[in-house]
Amino acid sequence: MQVSRRQFFKICGAGMSGSSIALMGFSPTSALAEVRSYKLAHATETRNMCPYCSVSCGVLIYTTGDKSKNAKADIIHIEGDPDNPVNRGTLCPKGAGLLDMVKSPNRLKWPEVREAGSNEWKRISWDDALTRIAKHMKADRDANFVEKNKDGLTVNRWTTFGFLASSAAANEPGYLTHKVLRGLGTLAFDTQARI
Repeated sequence: MQVSRRQFFKICGAGMSGSSIALMGFSPTSALAEVRSYKLAHATETRNMCPYCSVSCGVLIYTTGDKSKNAKADIIHIEGDPDNPVNRGTLCPKGAGLLDMVKSPNRLKWPEVREAGSNEWKRISWDDALTRIAKHMKADRDANFVEKNKDGLTVNRWTTFGFLASSAAANEPGYLTHKVLRGLGTLAFDTQARI
């Protein structure tokens, strides 16, 4: 197709005027633009700690729900806490994937027990779980507590029990945990912070 210089300018002028008219709002198909609201605007912000390692990075957890009695809150976003002195808002790849862990269908949300000789796990209440743990601890301590060593010295040791304490706890809970366990005679006592 042969186009003269004059025809070229007419075509370009018509195209520019048509696009200018469209930009002024005379478009045959009107495009409706809607501003989306910020997804965290009406969310409740809760400060917490990352559960993965002993660094204890601070996280902000955002939930929906109006906190009424029958409304179920749902976690919609988790990010690093910029006000936390440990991580200052940054998270490692595991911490950045916390929302996936929270929303995982494989996440255990209640205590379960497998009775001796059974291959089935059954759900129990938290009260039952804590009572069961306390009974097993008492029975084991009564059966294996060493009051005196072979030389007759008082040692008060419980050598068949171990405890892995929270590495994300503050000084006061850590101190109390240590005092209680040492008072019971526990020797095998550690935290994840040493790893």
